[in-house]
Amino acid sequence: MGAHASALVTAALVAGLLAGYGIAVPVGAVATYLVSLTARTSLRTGACAALGVATADGLYALVATVGGTAVAALLRPVLGPLRWAAALVLVVLAVRGAVSAVRQYRDHRLATRSAPPPPSPARAYLGLLGITLLNPTTVIYFAALVLGSRAEDAVRPLEQGVFVLAAFAASASWQLLLAGGGALLGRALTGHRGRLVTALVSSAVITALAVRMVS
Repeated sequence: MGAHASALVTAALVAGLLAGYGIAVPVGAVATYLVSLTARTSLRTGACAALGVATADGLYALVATVGGTAVAALLRPVLGPLRWAAALVLVVLAVRGAVSAVRQYRDHRLATRSAPPPPSPARAYLGLLGITLLNPTTVIYFAALVLGSRAEDAVRPLEQGVFVLAAFAASASWQLLLAGGGALLGRALTGHRGRLVTALVSSAVITALAVRMVS
């Protein structure tokens, strides 16, 4: 690999890392749900959910590098309906989380029923993957970055692969950091009343962010 090719690969690596962190760091409804889910379950479940979010970011980065403007133009007409679908799913999750927290709190006080089983790591992964894929704004974001930095010549597959892997790694590292924070929060709030308050606050924040998504 020559010096020029090496410089291009390095540039793709840096661009992918910056793009991945750029789309992952802003804390929205999905990030809030990820922290809340980990606090209510376990670090293993939260880590799988985090990788689901990162997988969606990586897939959209791949779609953007391969499809470019064609994919972005194709998705723009359906951005509105998909935003509403994502917001609806998040509101349902928020309501379900709040109801589940209240039931667990009452069940503990009355000692009549056992709490429902938490989602499995695989289910958490698929759930967060699906929620994140409902936000096609991500592919528009990645397409804008790729096209903005693209020279006249087409980007080579090696550079595309480095960009996508770097974007996935950046998103995964941030999502896993959020999951770790959720695990620490869950350990700190070991009491049933603390978990109830945390779940209700999280549900309220998720609902507010979901409404903002479509406003």
